[in-house]
Amino acid sequence: MGDLMQQRLINEMESYLQSLPEEERINAINAFRLAIHNNSPFREQPIDCVLWVKQEHITANDYNPNNVAPPEMRLLSKSLELDGFTQPIVVTENEPQHYEIVDGFHRHEIGKNRAAMKRQLKGYQPIACLRKERHQKFDQIAATVRHNRARGRHQINAMSELVRELALLGWDDTKIGKELGMDDDEVLRLRQINGLLELFADRRYSEAWTVK
Repeated sequence: MGDLMQQRLINEMESYLQSLPEEERINAINAFRLAIHNNSPFREQPIDCVLWVKQEHITANDYNPNNVAPPEMRLLSKSLELDGFTQPIVVTENEPQHYEIVDGFHRHEIGKNRAAMKRQLKGYQPIACLRKERHQKFDQIAATVRHNRARGRHQINAMSELVRELALLGWDDTKIGKELGMDDDEVLRLRQINGLLELFADRRYSEAWTVK
């Protein structure tokens, strides 16, 4: 009985989707995916619900310390053209239908600007949205840094500036290290790069910790 009902629902859904013009069909697919996601045992995982949204609703962040060299960008572009998107763009939804990139800026740029990709994507891009409780600005920054560090991609000066901003906001070394996936030594070295001696003047440190 259960299998028959499942197949009937699938048939009705397919018939309904086939009857819709393209933009309405995409909206309906997103609605179905959200309904499934809300009832999924894996609903705590962002990858459980990949949605297609118009690229103009996706904006870059202004703090990404990731930098990709031209050869890597060309390889990424070729990979996207030949293999398609195998990873969604990770975002937060700070306002309804307004998504800010946490990870995937370069995928977003290639999808938006390369003619071949624009044709394939029809003006849309795939997103996976972080949970709403992670929408605080510096939680987003920490998430971006974690994604970049997991791939070994980050610029030391940009990382140092982020640590500086977090320290000025009152985050202590333990919180910064926990959120960015660093040990105390890494955090202290990044603070030293910015010359923020006053921010850890009360800390004991040795000459061995000084950046050469």
